[in-house]
Amino acid sequence: MMIISASRRTDIPSFYFDWFTNRLKERFVLVRNPVYPNQISRIDLSPELIDCIVFWTKNPSPAMDKLDSLKDYPFYFQFTLTSYSIDAEMNMPSKSKEIINTFKKLSEKIGPERVIWRYDPIFLSRKYNMEYHIKYFEKIAGELSDYTKRCVFSFIDFYPKIKKQLNEMGAFAPDKEEKIMLARELQNISYHYGFSLETCSETLDLSGLGIKHGKCIDDKLIEKLTGFSMNLKKDSNQRRECGCMESVDIGSYDTCGNGCKYCYANHSIKRLEQNRRMYDVNSPVLCSRITEEDQIKVRAVQAQRQEQLLLKL
Repeated sequence: MMIISASRRTDIPSFYFDWFTNRLKERFVLVRNPVYPNQISRIDLSPELIDCIVFWTKNPSPAMDKLDSLKDYPFYFQFTLTSYSIDAEMNMPSKSKEIINTFKKLSEKIGPERVIWRYDPIFLSRKYNMEYHIKYFEKIAGELSDYTKRCVFSFIDFYPKIKKQLNEMGAFAPDKEEKIMLARELQNISYHYGFSLETCSETLDLSGLGIKHGKCIDDKLIEKLTGFSMNLKKDSNQRRECGCMESVDIGSYDTCGNGCKYCYANHSIKRLEQNRRMYDVNSPVLCSRITEEDQIKVRAVQAQRQEQLLLKL
């Protein structure tokens, strides 16, 4: 298992790409166990061991002129682009003036198949009602139709740590009927603009609408990008509904500065500020320092490439 997730826990392309490129240069990274913080894994980042790097971001603009650092690695981006305003995503630049253009530039650099549009999570409120989502999903879809092959969406999960913030916004999860109605509209729009639509970690079966359960860490896409078949397993550390393959996440919780009120990865503003003050572009571990109490163990990994495919998928 040597797929690198960078990262479900924070936005590395937006805030920490210089740190990440330094890790690639030094060919290793240290990652704290989020449950047992004094347990640290040392992960070898040698190109021959990395099957693929999957980036998760809302704004990769700071990384755009540094993508050459990835020349030895297969990679693709999960790019979240929603219709929410700063009341929900406090620190995000304008979608219409900046983020959509960044999406297009990234696609032009690396190809539309390697930039997956995420429209998630979907929640409803008086402001963000069904009509709002349909209207702005179509606007974004029209802008991105030539710049991506796939859109992934999900409905909000009210985790305890974000429930208070969402309640303050008057946000709520759509019921089953609303989910089906909205999914049908999104599928019609996606079909019109020529890209596929998939769900992320959803229990609801929408296959009758032509919408399949997606895999953010996608073995078939990785095989297509690399030209190798992969001996990959489903990630048992994710939710049962998640279809992702196993990966190694190198990020840290409580480090993302996007300010999204629905974010599960930041537990408190105080902890976020403390961690970000610890950021050192040359440190082997993100937003942290090694102490005498820390135990570092080398993680045993190997590339999962099998025989080279004779035909591209």
